[in-house]
Amino acid sequence: MTKDVLLSISGLQFAAKDEENVEPVEIITAGDYYKKNGKHYILYDEVMEGFDGNTRNIIKLTEDSLDITKKGISNVHMVFEKNKKNVSYYNTPFGSLLIGIDAKSVDIAETEDNIDVKVKYNLEVNYEHLADCSITMSIKSKESGAFTLS
Repeated sequence: MTKDVLLSISGLQFAAKDEENVEPVEIITAGDYYKKNGKHYILYDEVMEGFDGNTRNIIKLTEDSLDITKKGISNVHMVFEKNKKNVSYYNTPFGSLLIGIDAKSVDIAETEDNIDVKVKYNLEVNYEHLADCSITMSIKSKESGAFTLS
């Protein structure tokens, strides 16, 4: 894997009462990659529409966990570990939310030029179940070619 990578992140939220209106969210962006002490790190900046500045995102992958830290306009440290519930405050420009992440599966597959991540989890806000969610990430060396949009 090279230092310069392309990152595709897509997510789905299945609301408990309204599974008909499922809107996938997807971003494709450039980022930086490095590996240290057996852990993969991906760093990228995110711009929030209507706000000055950006949010720095740090993704840390181990063989069985996903760790996302956001610093800037929004601040949060989210940890996805299979069969473990992690609670954190998600600080946004609109206020702070107490979120709970109960990961049901964390699957990470690695090849020479690609890392694929699939996570299924339950999302809680203020100790109330909000949605069943999934995140799919693909991290590719820039040289390996662009993503195709589906």
